[in-house]
Amino acid sequence: MSIPSKEFTGRHMLMTTVAFFTVVIGVNVTMAFYASSSWSGLVVENTYVASQEFNRKAAEAKAMAASGVVGKLSFLDGAIHYDIRNRDGSPAAADEVAANFKRPVGDHEDFHVAFAKVSEGRFEATHRLTSGDWIVEIVSRRDGKVVMHEADRIDTGGFGQ
Repeated sequence: MSIPSKEFTGRHMLMTTVAFFTVVIGVNVTMAFYASSSWSGLVVENTYVASQEFNRKAAEAKAMAASGVVGKLSFLDGAIHYDIRNRDGSPAAADEVAANFKRPVGDHEDFHVAFAKVSEGRFEATHRLTSGDWIVEIVSRRDGKVVMHEADRIDTGGFGQ
């Protein structure tokens, strides 16, 4: 009894090639969809203007670092606390504090919060923070002048949120 042998024909090669490229193209389309729907890709509105402001911002950052003013952000039971201190540990004078909370990728959960002054150098805001990584930009002002401008990347898992 002989078993008929199956040959690998041109039709088999065509089906194999079509299947391969269908999988490759399908994966690429899926990845492109998720990439474009999860992040806008926008970093700055106008790159030319941002490049022209770089030296001014760098000088401001050096002056702020030399001042010795530091801020500390903390979270407890839905309240966001911000303490701002001078180099010697005394409360720094500030009238208003505002913060932008941004996700490292995507902007669907980003929010802005203005802090209320509790005492000199201590500010508080109420906002529930979801767990995960955040980039927080905090600006403290006194008489309209920036006292402290800082940005930090935090993980709210460390705060028990």
